Amino acid sequence: MTDAVTVVLVDDDPQVRSALRLVLGTDTGLSVVGEAADGLEAEAVIARHRPDVVLMDIRMPRCDGLTATAREIARDPSQAIIVLTTFDADEDVVRALRAGARGFLLKDAPPSELVAAIRAAAEGRPVLAPGVLDTVMRLAADHTRLPDAADQKALASLTPRELEIAQAVARGASNAEISAELFLSIPTVKTHVSRVLGKLGVESRTQAAALILRSSPREDRPRDGRL
Repeated sequence: MTDAVTVVLVDDDPQVRSALRLVLGTDTGLSVVGEAADGLEAEAVIARHRPDVVLMDIRMPRCDGLTATAREIARDPSQAIIVLTTFDADEDVVRALRAGARGFLLKDAPPSELVAAIRAAAEGRPVLAPGVLDTVMRLAADHTRLPDAADQKALASLTPRELEIAQAVARGASNAEISAELFLSIPTVKTHVSRVLGKLGVESRTQAAALILRSSPREDRPRDGRL
């Protein structure tokens, strides 16, 4: 990207927002354009700034981060939201991903991990904190819309090319990376990704990646913290 990735911070603790702004301010490729203290305030801030990425706390007064995430994704499915929390509770992880969050990170993540996650989310790649991926895989069968048999049937409906696209999505590849790898134009990749999501019955690349990964042998799953 040639322009700075714009970010909105949503957290009820001003000290946390200040710390995040300080960390992100060390990277000239990132720009914090707005802040909000809860999910209700976030609605107006996000609408005003239309950021590339939103860092969303979970536990906030008036409107929690998971509710706010679901509302924002309903308004704009392309909005990249990374949920931040001090806890890696199983239910929080699942609810965040089902709400449409593009990533889930712990607040104590190293600055380099946070910056990398923001860049990945801005590029359309889902990101999970190291260790959270195993939680998603363990709970996926109980918390997703499709049972395992239906997952397999959905995957079987993909054409060979769509399956290649789906596997690339599961690796966390961006549209540009898929384009270069498969020698396809980016608009064609976008079309294929849209068809894959529709056939799998999911609403986001993150949910598609979770479905694909839980249907794959454990040894084939990525171990770098990315979906």
